[in-house]
Amino acid sequence: MMSMNMEKKWVFPLVISSLMCIFLLATSFNMGLVSKVRRINSIFSLFPSSMSINERKPSYVESKINQSPPLPVPAVPRFAYLVSGSKGDLEKLWRTLHALYHPRNQYVVHLDLESPAEERMELFSRIRNNTMFSKVGNVYMITKANLVTYTGPTMVANTLHACANLIKRSAEWDWFINLSASDYPLVTQDDLLYTFSRLNRDLNFVEHTSELGWKADKRAMPLMIDPGLYMSTKSDVFWVTPRRTLPTAFKLFTGSAWMVLSRSFVEYCVWGWDNLPRTLLMYYTNFVSSPEGYFQTVICNAPEFSRTVANHDLHYISWDIPPKQHPHVLSLNDTNKMIASNAAFARKFKQDDPVLDKIDEELLGRQKQSFTPGGWCSGMPKCSEVGDQTRIMPGPGAQRLSNLVARLAARANLGEDQCK
Repeated sequence: MMSMNMEKKWVFPLVISSLMCIFLLATSFNMGLVSKVRRINSIFSLFPSSMSINERKPSYVESKINQSPPLPVPAVPRFAYLVSGSKGDLEKLWRTLHALYHPRNQYVVHLDLESPAEERMELFSRIRNNTMFSKVGNVYMITKANLVTYTGPTMVANTLHACANLIKRSAEWDWFINLSASDYPLVTQDDLLYTFSRLNRDLNFVEHTSELGWKADKRAMPLMIDPGLYMSTKSDVFWVTPRRTLPTAFKLFTGSAWMVLSRSFVEYCVWGWDNLPRTLLMYYTNFVSSPEGYFQTVICNAPEFSRTVANHDLHYISWDIPPKQHPHVLSLNDTNKMIASNAAFARKFKQDDPVLDKIDEELLGRQKQSFTPGGWCSGMPKCSEVGDQTRIMPGPGAQRLSNLVARLAARANLGEDQCK
């Protein structure tokens, strides 16, 4: 009887202890399970539940990370320019830069490694000592010059280098324009800014076609090496064997090496969050005249950008007879054709050709050695000070350019003449 009383005495504490242990174990298990579930959910929440692995979307994981609220879009856009030249192009580049200048824009200038060091130092000194450029701080020179071979991939590499610099320097530009020292504007920057202020900021102007014709056999299928990739002196590309077949993973396009690209597309090419720009960059390393194909092939093989392209380079160029590899040098005899084209730019010109003086006088209103005047100009002499940068004074060039751009934008919006 005494032993039974002792057992009953310990039953109640034992039951209570067991229940408490079960409760603690269950609680810890649930907390761990919840924590694990939350971790798993947080991982998968990065990916849209309805998207397959191979489906391309215009929204990327990178865009979800540290995403800042969108900035208000200013009424007047901004441009980012690359103006490039080679040996003997210093004076042409300097004149083109003055004709293009506007304090709202950003400018990168580049004289390639073939240029004598004295020319590059002179350009650097002029930029540093120019009162306007120093005050505004929107003209930048690539001082570590790149070796550029037009027929090889080094020109594409130089363009991407300039794009990366422009992205790093400023978040406040809307379109990238690449020009050479042999190019010249046919409209003022106020004309250009006025025309583009009416456009969707995602629109790209890239002349392109998938009908390669003779280029398939002479450019796409041969394999070549550009010595500019690994040598410090310029020399022609050389051919290697065997030849290659046309790709099946993507469709090739070709067109003009000169273009007007939206900032969103430039960032896509430089950042490469989709592997397509990198893949095509490797492919075009061995492609003849890759500047005439790389950007065209990227934009037309990316669904999120292919509907943003207008099939024009906004240039007036008088080409040689087929296969059209060398543009004619423009002269006074071409003035009427240039104006009738409604284009924003023309190429190519000889240094200080009389036709440039005619363009300055009749189309740009520019005095020798000065900037093209615009609504921003202030001070005495004219354009020696920066006034209201948002004040735009479009001239006759704005009407000509607007006629061309409105037609191109309408066709792009309808999907006409686009990546075919």
